[in-house]
Amino acid sequence: MTAACPACAGIPAASAAATGPALMFSVPTIHCAACIGKIERGLATLNGVADVRVNLSLKRVSITGPVDPGRALDALKSLGFEAYPLDLQALAAAQDNVGRALLIRLAVSGFAMMNVMLLSVAVWSGAQDATRDLFHLISALIALPTVAYAGQPFFINAMSALRVGRLNMDVPISLAILLAAGMSLFEVLNGGRHAYFDAAISLTFFLLIGRYLDHQTRTAARSAAKELTALEVHTAQVLIDGLTMTTPVADIRAGDILVVPTGERVPVDGTLSSETALLDRSLLTGESEAAETARGDHLQAGEVNLAAPFHLVATVDGTDTSLRRMAALVETAENGRNRYTSLADRAARIYAPAVHLLALFAFIGWVAYDGDLRHALNVAIAVLIITCPCALGLAVPAVSTSAISRLYSKGFLVKHATALERLAEVDHVVFDKTGTLTLPAHVDLTGLDANQRAIVAGLAQVSSHTWSRAVLSELDDVRAASLDDVTEDVGNGVLAFHDGVPVALGRGSWLNAPFRGLGLRIGTAPAICLQTTERLRDGVAAAIAGMDLNCEMLTGDGPAPARDMADRLGIGFTADARPQDKLDRLRQLDQQGRHVLMVGDGLNDTAALASAHASLAPSTALDASRNAADVVILKESFADLPLLIRVARMTRHLSQQNFAIAALYNWIAVPVALLGYATPLAAALAMSVSSITVLLNAQRMRFVK
Repeated sequence: MTAACPACAGIPAASAAATGPALMFSVPTIHCAACIGKIERGLATLNGVADVRVNLSLKRVSITGPVDPGRALDALKSLGFEAYPLDLQALAAAQDNVGRALLIRLAVSGFAMMNVMLLSVAVWSGAQDATRDLFHLISALIALPTVAYAGQPFFINAMSALRVGRLNMDVPISLAILLAAGMSLFEVLNGGRHAYFDAAISLTFFLLIGRYLDHQTRTAARSAAKELTALEVHTAQVLIDGLTMTTPVADIRAGDILVVPTGERVPVDGTLSSETALLDRSLLTGESEAAETARGDHLQAGEVNLAAPFHLVATVDGTDTSLRRMAALVETAENGRNRYTSLADRAARIYAPAVHLLALFAFIGWVAYDGDLRHALNVAIAVLIITCPCALGLAVPAVSTSAISRLYSKGFLVKHATALERLAEVDHVVFDKTGTLTLPAHVDLTGLDANQRAIVAGLAQVSSHTWSRAVLSELDDVRAASLDDVTEDVGNGVLAFHDGVPVALGRGSWLNAPFRGLGLRIGTAPAICLQTTERLRDGVAAAIAGMDLNCEMLTGDGPAPARDMADRLGIGFTADARPQDKLDRLRQLDQQGRHVLMVGDGLNDTAALASAHASLAPSTALDASRNAADVVILKESFADLPLLIRVARMTRHLSQQNFAIAALYNWIAVPVALLGYATPLAAALAMSVSSITVLLNAQRMRFVK
């Protein structure tokens, strides 16, 4: 998005109205540049569309211009893509202002550090008297404002910890920075020979690197609960005295009669009052087949109407839907996972008090030895600087960033700061079935001739049904036949004429055929059965064998398809599992002392993904599921899942090594500082060497096979 120029700011809001507000849709099935081009070209022809943008990583489409949201949604579906409206206000908090602020502070401190180092080199090279004092004063003018601005993340966190009576890593960091800067200013104003401006500002710079690297692993981990809220239907058609009124969902009350149009999602939980309805429940339950319901059956918010419009009697208020309750489950699970204590935090609990006590003993010892408060304070500051919170601050972020880069090259996007540490502890894996272990339905068209394939392509391209999309995916290179008088019986099939001959593609029962699945009928000939099957995702069997972990499957599908898949993979299973059932199973495993990796893709998996010790979702998953997961796998195959576990375990190993390196460095450097031999030059060099050593050790991650 480009910023408006100052002159444009005065133009009335009419110009904004001309383009219209942005519309946002979640499009979970896009996966490549071809999808982007198809959507952008297809939507550009809609009346009122000013601009179309597709975000492949977030799987979202944004449209600007005065275009009807319903027409845009229909156009996306006609192009063969699942699409779900998103609430822009619910997603507005996703901007990463914290990361931007850290990056600015990092840039400021880095620029200032280079200038202060140049001045320090002159002093170290022998500048004396007035020249030395001038260089120190210039350094102070650069360093003090920089420290005051760039060090704020550490100062704020340190104050927060002290207010509740505890210590964290930011307390010794802040103390070292402030004392180094303050004592340096005192020395300069009193004609002292040494100043710590370079050490204070380089300490700030290196620590900001670690803080920014750590933050970058968190930026993608936005709240999945917010994504669920954004996916809710925000208006509904309420039937009042025989007329339909568009009403905000929040205003719906139990007992209201709603009309759910074809292709729309059920806005609130309720009871079906029409004779029948055909629903797609895959987003909520993972069921791969459309569900046929009858009068009196219970329907849930988020289910999609695949057939004719129907009436629904709301059984809950609009603020108490299944999606809202699922969002609450997810939020609770996320909060529980965020309580995980990272390796760096555990190290800080030991490090922070130890460093403070050491600096205090150094100060008291030197005061007792020679009575020189100025010299004793300088020694204490040197101890704080040379004990290297810098290396400790980089120990985990450096390894994590290297590991994340390594995994990204293999098709894994790591999104949570402590994900790798938790993955290293995993000893049990739970898989969802539909969309996770299996890919969308495959339609066998091998028995059709060229003319039949062309007719099938022509019929399928006018429907947004799941089977139609599966057919089109098999016929990418087939030119569709020209058809006349095309009509769709939504949820059943498509009827048309080809060269005057009636042709139809749809359910076997709709074609009066003896089979239940998908069929093609041309003229008066018997319908041809087109076998629809789910295919096992590539690499699943190899991954289960290669991870050497206990595995099981939790699925919303029925017992028969679940048993078939479990037998193929040699793992246990639970069928007909609802979101709460999956969450209960994970809690049961947790009580048994298991550390579970949850792998899933649907809304029905979202709470389980957020609750599990670690979680993974495929790139085809819905926004809410991908955001609840710690890791997103960007490619279709699961063959590299064992690599993910190995890299996670290597990350923990290298992080522990980095802490050991920092400890060894301190064991050598601390006696030097305590004896008063740590000059500003020695402190700055030692701190830089330890930091570089930690960063180099982290690069061993690239050699994991």
